[in-house]
Amino acid sequence: MEKEISIEWKGNMAFEANVDGFRVMMDAVPEVGGQDLGPTPKPLLMASLGGCTAMDVISMLKKMRQEVETMSIKLIGTLTEEHPKHYTAIHLVYQFTGKDLDPDKLRKAIDLSQDRYCGVRETLRKGVKISYDVEVI
Repeated sequence: MEKEISIEWKGNMAFEANVDGFRVMMDAVPEVGGQDLGPTPKPLLMASLGGCTAMDVISMLKKMRQEVETMSIKLIGTLTEEHPKHYTAIHLVYQFTGKDLDPDKLRKAIDLSQDRYCGVRETLRKGVKISYDVEVI
């Protein structure tokens, strides 16, 4: 199965991603020519990880009959100083409120997401073969 996403240059350092009809603006920080029109790509990668595991966890907790009222995840990424700058570590802090939440069930849902279901986590764990073509149109 393949997935296609398009990226369109919007001027300066701004780019718009089209993901299944949804548009996501990305931009660089002003220090490197951006205009702060959107987040930079690396934090979006962390947001994708957070969104992926959040969807897994809340789905499993519903099946486990946990009455979650609120759930949030804070992600803290550690970037290298040298180029290409990349994350060497990402730490996730899951926070829940709800009635009679069982910490063991919360941990089980998180472990299952991290070890079995979250495709973004698996991609980051194993790395990805990246190839490219060039087309002048």
